[in-house]
Amino acid sequence: MQNKKVIFEDLGLIDYKKAWDYQTIYFEKSVNQKIKNRKLEDESQKEITQNYLIFCEHPHVYTLGKSGSEANLLIGEAILKQKGATYYKINRGGDITYHGPGQLVGYPILDLDHFFSDIHQYLRYLEEAVILTLAEYGIVAGRIKGQTGVWLDEDLPTARKICALGVKSSRWVTMHGFAFNINTDLDYFNNIVPCGITDKAVTSLQKELGREVEMKEVKEKLKKHLADIFEFEYV
Repeated sequence: MQNKKVIFEDLGLIDYKKAWDYQTIYFEKSVNQKIKNRKLEDESQKEITQNYLIFCEHPHVYTLGKSGSEANLLIGEAILKQKGATYYKINRGGDITYHGPGQLVGYPILDLDHFFSDIHQYLRYLEEAVILTLAEYGIVAGRIKGQTGVWLDEDLPTARKICALGVKSSRWVTMHGFAFNINTDLDYFNNIVPCGITDKAVTSLQKELGREVEMKEVKEKLKKHLADIFEFEYV
């Protein structure tokens, strides 16, 4: 049975590890329910899995994905502490990235069996929602072949990333997600090789527009585009 309803939560500014633990509870609940359902022959006993979308911001933190290299963190523990930043090795795909205040982080915990069983399509849909949101601010964004995320001037030497993606999935349930630079302090990216890419810059909506952007406004636009693209409704 399909469930195209999504429970939305905005956690505000929250410690990275707390948010990671929080989404893991939902993720494991869905995965375990699917395992349980598979063992049940009586369809009436099977419980439908729920879908969630979490928005939040994090205090300064660097996270390294499973396929990343620690060499891409360019500072040691002492400077991390000096900058008020933390560092975690985590269980998503991708390399190293930065999260901090002014960056909109989205964690969709979706059972893709309710939508489509294709992780690449899932990533493209997340990117498309960000691309459409940026278009509302008059910014043309796109993709670079072979790279996840959303880019500006993607075919030019001035190519720069405005949104990074890194996800984990098990039994078609997703966790982790995207990091969209809105009013982000981009100086923190100087301490890493973002996503392991050495020849391209990062940017933010604030930098591109030359003004601070209302985070609440961006959230509402992005929420709408995600719902339209995935064809779900919020509950």
